[in-house]
Amino acid sequence: MAFDKTGFQPIGGQAKAGNAPQWWSYTAPGTDALADINTAGYFNEVADLLKVGDVIHVWDASVPTSSLVTVLSNTGTVVDVSDGTALSVADAD
Repeated sequence: MAFDKTGFQPIGGQAKAGNAPQWWSYTAPGTDALADINTAGYFNEVADLLKVGDVIHVWDASVPTSSLVTVLSNTGTVVDVSDGTALSVADAD
């Protein structure tokens, strides 16, 4: 699959972000693994919203996994993000 803009939302007070990195939330389509999502160009559709240093919380409910990726570069049309840092979703109870 490809990026689905309906799963991409801001977190917190985006209007007051200024030069500070912004946080975003992305719920991945069921067939997109993190390896697909962290490929350069995946977030191109929202290149106008993202800037270097922004963080995207990626949730993949099909696995489930939760990861943080950081915007490493944005040419205005091509966005590249980091490989991602996995967050634990273990439930030991």
